[in-house]
Amino acid sequence: MRHPHPPSPRRSAELRRRFAEEARSERPDLATLCLLVGAEADGTLDEAGLDAAQMELDRLAGQLPFRPGTPRAWAAALRDLLGERYGFHGAAADYQRLESSLLHEVLRRRRGLPIMLSVVWLEVARRAGAPVYGVALPGHFVVGFGPEFGPEEERVLADPFDGGRVLGGNDAELLVTGATGAALHPSMLEPAAPLEVVSRILNNIRAWAAARPERSDVGLWAIELALLLPAHAARLRYERARLLVQRGEFSAGAGELEVYAEVVGAVDEAVAEQVRGEARAARALLN
Repeated sequence: MRHPHPPSPRRSAELRRRFAEEARSERPDLATLCLLVGAEADGTLDEAGLDAAQMELDRLAGQLPFRPGTPRAWAAALRDLLGERYGFHGAAADYQRLESSLLHEVLRRRRGLPIMLSVVWLEVARRAGAPVYGVALPGHFVVGFGPEFGPEEERVLADPFDGGRVLGGNDAELLVTGATGAALHPSMLEPAAPLEVVSRILNNIRAWAAARPERSDVGLWAIELALLLPAHAARLRYERARLLVQRGEFSAGAGELEVYAEVVGAVDEAVAEQVRGEARAARALLN
């Protein structure tokens, strides 16, 4: 997928309306939110494509054995089906590709980032009735099977990026240490809510775009979707304003910088004055 054309402004507005509505629903649907992100990235993903992706998740779930029983048996069943039979896995090169963060492309290519492969595991397992949840380890997302808040010995972790390898012993600690250099803390093993997963996916897309200034369009829509989540960092508005200036939209960017300066001024006047200076510099570029 090379530089897919974006959706039309009308289609984008509709996608964002649905994204915001789903994000604010009582039980946000992870697959739906991820597919709406994909449709914002890829204008060729129409309603039929969205439906086809959901049907593919249903189809895969239908191929799991009937209620394997223990968490370890569920983890093994998902590994056998998705990792071995269908070849879903990740590789270092996947970090360089935008489609590695888009659910419809991950389903097509069977490749993706750890978090997106985990979404496939989560959605297929959930449809089949498995006790499953996401685990947002720093630097490497994995999947947990078993009671979300039960005894640790009753829970099993699997790594979809490694084809669903069932983690044992200190494997989780090694993943965290390898990615961040930090030690594993028990709080890192807590279940990740769907909106936390979507927020992290959008962070990954923003990081991908930030490393490619020519793809600031991607960074902009990723920020704008993140701003539609019920809980988001105020600093995202500052990031959006700076991105508008970077894209040559000096007046709009300066206006948003000034609004952000007013907000942050109540907490830190020094930072607010710095932001006002950025706004003045942006306006100067209009002359």
